[in-house]
Formats: sequence, structure tokens, C-alpha cells
Amino acid sequence: MKLKFLLFFFIVAIYTDAVAQAGYRIEGQIKGLSGGNCFLANYYATQIYAKDTAQADANGRFVFEGNKPLSQGIYEIVLPDRKTLLRVLITEDQNFSFSADTTDIIGKTKVTGSRDNEIFYEFQQFMKKTEDEYQQLKAQKIPETNQRFKDLQDKRKTFYDNFMKQNEGTFTVKLFKASADPEIPPAPKQANGKIDSAWIFNYYKSHFWDNFDFSDARMLMTPFLHQKLDRYIKDLTVQVEDSLVKEADFVVSKAINGKQKDIIAYTIWFITNQYETPKIVGTDGVFVHMAEKYYLTGIMPVSDSSTLQNVKERVKVLKPLLVNKVIPDLGVMSYRAPDRLDYIHGSKAEYEVVFFYSPTCGHCRESAPKLKTFHDKFKPQGVEVMTIAIEGSEEEWRKFVKEFKLENLVNTYGMVASRQVVYRNDYDVFSTPTVYVLDKNKKIIARRLGVEDLEPFLNVYKKRLAMERKPSTASRQ
Repeated sequence: MKLKFLLFFFIVAIYTDAVAQAGYRIEGQIKGLSGGNCFLANYYATQIYAKDTAQADANGRFVFEGNKPLSQGIYEIVLPDRKTLLRVLITEDQNFSFSADTTDIIGKTKVTGSRDNEIFYEFQQFMKKTEDEYQQLKAQKIPETNQRFKDLQDKRKTFYDNFMKQNEGTFTVKLFKASADPEIPPAPKQANGKIDSAWIFNYYKSHFWDNFDFSDARMLMTPFLHQKLDRYIKDLTVQVEDSLVKEADFVVSKAINGKQKDIIAYTIWFITNQYETPKIVGTDGVFVHMAEKYYLTGIMPVSDSSTLQNVKERVKVLKPLLVNKVIPDLGVMSYRAPDRLDYIHGSKAEYEVVFFYSPTCGHCRESAPKLKTFHDKFKPQGVEVMTIAIEGSEEEWRKFVKEFKLENLVNTYGMVASRQVVYRNDYDVFSTPTVYVLDKNKKIIARRLGVEDLEPFLNVYKKRLAMERKPSTASRQ
């Protein structure tokens, strides 16, 4: 079960919550445009969705209008070439006009009747002008360039500070603040005189959300909530379960305090969705945490009972199989002695790789030679490999073992087991091959690795263990 389909629920919710007003009318005239369909498209996180269409005449004039108001946020006017975009802000002022020029969309756009759009383009045009000046200076390469660069930088900062102060309370200023990185004061120096980079990172992270308004529902109709969640969770948080759970709860608490149900829902959905099938080994527990704390308690506003049931069932499967849990034992028919069973917990090796597969599966056949190579190299290092065929006939299983010369591995036939087993539910095998890596106590240290990832994973894991066991300098003194 993937949670991406829940996006539809949130989009519908936003549209149905729009506050009643007199509708909208946006008139445009674009020089260089001579007919064709133009689209008015709204942002929802990082996606844009067509909301209205208008036919431009031979002089580039067109009108978007409707009887119901638009949901407020960032919109794009998409020109007939489907490449040129003109950004507009939709706030309470939904009756305005603009003119533009295809040769310079930002520099030659003029808006009338919408203060937010007027100052939005005032800001962009100033920044574009000073950027052009910067590029001209850069090309000149004259001795006084550095001072002129500094003067230009000071000019931009003065304009920015004044602009933000004079237009405080507008949606435009709120957007600029939300999208900007936090300003970092001078960092303290360490005893050796070097800048404390850890202090810089910690300050940046602790102030990352300072200027994002979780109480403003319009922020979901911009790219910024998604972008900031993505950066905070993926880039600024250590990708281990404990750290991720802590930061997930921190961000969700901000959303909850903002009291906007759609922002709460998107924040919870985004984090949960990242870790349902995670790319980082050992982070499945984040999904379980989010599901149990938010979905199954009703904090996540999902009205679809089938979705909640799917989440509940997924948690039931995953929870016993998370990294650091002891894998459930299983006895299956032995290749070497068909009259006895081999058990997952039967190996005394330092590490054990369990390879669930189907003898007729294409990916399994591609993986088999790599698995043999891995086994032959790591067997002397205390690694055992146990293969469990979970589909096919006994004849197909034995043929597979011989074909790929796997006789030195612990090969088993899982269609005959010591207990009733449903591999999809009991071992989360919804595709083959599925690989687990266990330590000597049969604790799961990795799951769902590709066979080609086994060697690098074990090398890194063993190095990390060695570092953890190594006594510190202080303890040796």
C-alpha cells in the first residue's frame, strides 16, 4: 500500500474549504502572444494543477474568470508554448489585470488592482536589475570591481530590508520569509581559532522554521512547505530512526499548533510516505511510528476506513521485522537432508543472510551468481547464507540450486515449513528476492538490500561496530 493516492483527498479538502466571495477575474495582455490557449494553474506543494483556461486573441489579450473564488496561493499562467510561465499571487484581491512581454516576462510585467502582485513584481524587477548590473561588472574585470560589488550588495540589502519592513503583513513578504534561509550571526571561534562549523549547522537547523507560518492555510498552495519538509527531514536530520522520529514529531507539533488541518495532514503524510518503503536501511520504524501515533489515533484526518485498515495491516506486518528486532524463526526443508528441517535460528555464524526467492523469478536468477560470489568471499569471514524458495515446485527449486552452483549455501524449500507461514505477512516478502541480514543473535541489522549491496553494507557495519567498541582516549588514560 502506497500513501501517494491520499494527495487527492487533501486537494479536494482545500477546494471545498474555500471562503465564499464574489469570484475572480484576471485580465492579461502579453506582447508577443498572438492567440492560443493559456492556462491558470495552482500550486499544491510542488505540483501544479490546471484550474482555468482562456483563449488569447490576436493581440495577446485573454481573461480568466469564474463565479467562485480561487483558493489563495501561488499560481502560474502557462502560455501556449507550455514553456513560458508568469507567476501571480492569488490573495483576497482576485479582480486585477496585468501586461507583460514575452521577451522579458519579469522585467516588463506590470500589475494593476492587486497590491501583492504589484509589490511582488517590484521586488523581482529590482533584483533582476541589480543582477544584470552584477553580471556586467563581472564581465568588465576592472580594478575597482570588488568595491563596486560590495556597493551593489549593500544596495540590494538596503532595498530588501526596507521592502520587508514597508510591506510587512502582505502575502508577498510572508512568502519571501518562508523561502529564505535563516540569517546566521557570526559564529564563535574554537580554542584553535577556527570557526565552529557545528555551531553554524546547529543554529541554522534550530532556526530553520522561524519564518514559516504553519497557521496560514495558503502556504500549502505554494512549493515551500514541501521544499522545507524535504530539506529538513532528508538533509538536516541524521537518517537513523531515533533522530528521524524526534524531528518528525517536532515538525508535526508545529503543524498541529498552527491549527490548519490541511497543513497538518500534508506534514504527516509527507513524512510517513518517505519511510513506508525507505531508501535508507533501518528507517522503516519511522513509518510505524507515524502510523501508530498519527493515523491510528485519528490525528491524521483520513475519513476513508479502507486506508486506515491498510495502514493498520502494514504496521502489523512491519513492526516485528524492524531493524534491531529478532527475526521470527522458521523451519524449512533442507536441500542436503530432505528428511529434516533447517532453521533460520539454527546458524551459529557471526552474520547470516536470508535470501527469500522464487526459482522462476527473473530478478532472483540475476541475483543468484552475485549471491554465490558474495558467499564464497564472506564465508571465511563468518557469514552464512540461507536461501529459502517460497514459490515453485521442489523440482524447480533443486534445478535452481544446481544451475547456479549454490550447493555450498544453506538451501531450503519454504513450501514445506514447520509451521503455517504466509511469507508476505510473516516476512514482508511482497516481491522476490527479499534479503535480510542478521547478527549472531538473529537480530535484524538490515532488510530489503540488493544482493550487490551486501558487501558494502557489511563492510561499513563492521567498521562502525569496531569504532563503537574501541575505547576512547579518555578511558585509556
